[in-house]
Amino acid sequence: MTMTPNHQLMKSARFLTLLMAAAFSAAAAGQTAHFKYFSYQGRDARFDKPLDATGQYLNPVRLGFYPDPSVCRVGDNYYLVNSSFSFFPGVPLSVSKDLVNWKLLGHVLDRPSQLPLDGQRVSGGIYAPAISYNRKNKTFYMITTNVGRGNFYVKSKNPARGWSEPIYLPKVDGIDPSFFFDDNGKGYIVHNAPVTGQTEYSGQRAIRLFEFDVKGDSIKGDFKEILRGGTHVQKNPIWIEGPHLFRRGGHYYLMCAEGGTGDWHSEVVLRARQPQGPWEECPHNPILTQRQGLDPDRPERVTSAGHADLVEDQTGQWWAVFLACRPYEKDFYNTGRDTYLLPVTWKDGWPMILEKGKAIATVNDMRGIQTRLKTVNRQREDLVSGNFGYADGFAADTLDSRWFFLRNPSDFWKLGNEGLAINALPASVSERESLSALWVRQQHTAFTAETRVDFSPRTDAGLAGFALLQNEEYNFVFGKTWLDGRTALALYRTEKGRTLIASAFVPDKAVKLKIEGRGRYYDFWYAVDGDEAWSLLARGVDAVNLSTHRSGGFIGACIGLYATTKNQ
Repeated sequence: MTMTPNHQLMKSARFLTLLMAAAFSAAAAGQTAHFKYFSYQGRDARFDKPLDATGQYLNPVRLGFYPDPSVCRVGDNYYLVNSSFSFFPGVPLSVSKDLVNWKLLGHVLDRPSQLPLDGQRVSGGIYAPAISYNRKNKTFYMITTNVGRGNFYVKSKNPARGWSEPIYLPKVDGIDPSFFFDDNGKGYIVHNAPVTGQTEYSGQRAIRLFEFDVKGDSIKGDFKEILRGGTHVQKNPIWIEGPHLFRRGGHYYLMCAEGGTGDWHSEVVLRARQPQGPWEECPHNPILTQRQGLDPDRPERVTSAGHADLVEDQTGQWWAVFLACRPYEKDFYNTGRDTYLLPVTWKDGWPMILEKGKAIATVNDMRGIQTRLKTVNRQREDLVSGNFGYADGFAADTLDSRWFFLRNPSDFWKLGNEGLAINALPASVSERESLSALWVRQQHTAFTAETRVDFSPRTDAGLAGFALLQNEEYNFVFGKTWLDGRTALALYRTEKGRTLIASAFVPDKAVKLKIEGRGRYYDFWYAVDGDEAWSLLARGVDAVNLSTHRSGGFIGACIGLYATTKNQ
């Protein structure tokens, strides 16, 4: 398939920009903050090493908060989707020629009618999207769960030009649905569900199968429970989920995540002669995990590997994409769950992603894809793996696609000669509201983020600057505000309760703000316009509250340009 111009991405960005610009008014209730620029630089030690870009690649291939990957290939193009939870637009869609170098094509769900998110918690919204291509009708399908509305799918003849309105599937009771289209044209949906009848133990789930009427865009008949509880790698297996059905030779394969999405995560597989079963378990299960048999003090540690999907390239080589995490200590990681890539080998008719007791490496051999891979300039701004940096002066006509919103956005921002203007809304990061904030991912354990903000608070309820978000109860706010009748900078840390960590009175001028992260600990700096030197506001602030392991939920930390008229 020949890739067409990026019409969807341009259309989505242009739609949002025109909508916001048309409705934005500085005279609206609230105050306006002007952000002149934003810059980001990652500098993780694990990526700072020689790399043969024509024969090697770095894991992860999609860095920072790109969980639950699903992939399909059409011709020479690979398409990848990831969970987006309560962020808008939803379901980032990336395209690649080689499975290593990915480019954001757009978002599958780019309209409020496709993605209602009002009132949902940060880790609500979209779970585990799965992308498939039906060669019989030459149509792409993306199926997923919106935990606030139910299970649904959208479809497209050309992903670069947009996707349909959602088609809901009320019969699908559970999460993680996935399509499979057989060679004979039949369609199936597999998904995670409650077990039929009485639950025997905590965490017991099932995989159900529905037959799908492709022409009628509907489910046929009732479900069949094809897997109860999980595999027998251990007694009472828990959280069988993320199922994918595929075919190779005379067998159908059912591949699922098992053990929960934390450090006991794994991937297992079964096979049968027909999609309904009966199913034979792989004797080598789990075919992917990092939970046992590894040195806990190993360098460049990776944990929580699982939730995989498989794809076959043009040469017959199979590949797995899956999620995993990069802890800085114990199982604490602020970067969320990344997308990884490994080649698949076949053993006695079974797919094997990783040998038992083998650690996931940072540098990997390409195994067959190197002939199609162009040399990578590791200083490019469009890289999505390794150490990279970028800067945004907000001078374009449309917002860069790396930015996203929490829940469905309102008319609070516009682009102009002064950069990004944000009209502060009376909503804070601790609430389940549509915020006046734009977000990017924290993609490195060691990073620097910087901005310049011009904002004149009128009351102690006004603040503009940075927000660092894990969820409503675990976050930071760092910005210019009003304290004791004077303009000031304030740093608030939230871990269930909110604490003022540090503050400094400043003149009512524009200020530069900088965050330097080093694993668990962050430094916060500022410089008032006219001052060349940076001043330290707080050093070594404990940011473990931004770790998923501490806070719960499923996202990675997000860095926001944020303004509010709500008391902190």
